[in-house]
Amino acid sequence: MPELDAAATAASHRLDELLVRVAGGDRQAFESVYQLASGRLFAICLQVLRDRGDAEEVLQEVFTTVWHKAAQFDRAKAAAMTWLSMMARNRSIDRLRAAPPRALDDLSVAEELPDFAPQPAQVAEQASDHERLQDCLETLEPRRRSLIRLAFLDGASYEELARRIGSPLGSVKSWIRRGLGQLRVCLER
Repeated sequence: MPELDAAATAASHRLDELLVRVAGGDRQAFESVYQLASGRLFAICLQVLRDRGDAEEVLQEVFTTVWHKAAQFDRAKAAAMTWLSMMARNRSIDRLRAAPPRALDDLSVAEELPDFAPQPAQVAEQASDHERLQDCLETLEPRRRSLIRLAFLDGASYEELARRIGSPLGSVKSWIRRGLGQLRVCLER
């Protein structure tokens, strides 16, 4: 396992460095970021949107934003993959909220849909992970815990959270970022 942790850390640092180079206009670094991150980001988009075409469009929007706003990435605040994942998740949620509800015209399509129900081993593993996450969430200060739950479990955007609690957007982002850092430390134990 230590080899996997070392490899993941090295990949994370490489992606951080590539994003810094993208901020300087390096097209090769941008291509490398795409190759390293597009699969995971597409999975995030597809998980939220449940439509391959929409997920592909949002992924393209995300990488267009990465090209133009890579200078906003701050490795002191978050890892590159975290920054990219949050961008993909937030863009997907925005797309979902902006889209009109879709109606199923033909229910026979339901028979062709794959069964994504988790297998028993996955259920047991998820239950264990869920319990660890809940234990770590309980160690957080109540405001941070609440904001993280609203953002990640209920899908609320940062802007929406700032309006709800009447706090500046920057403060909300900071509280969530610090809370996520605390969670990461707790989960890595």
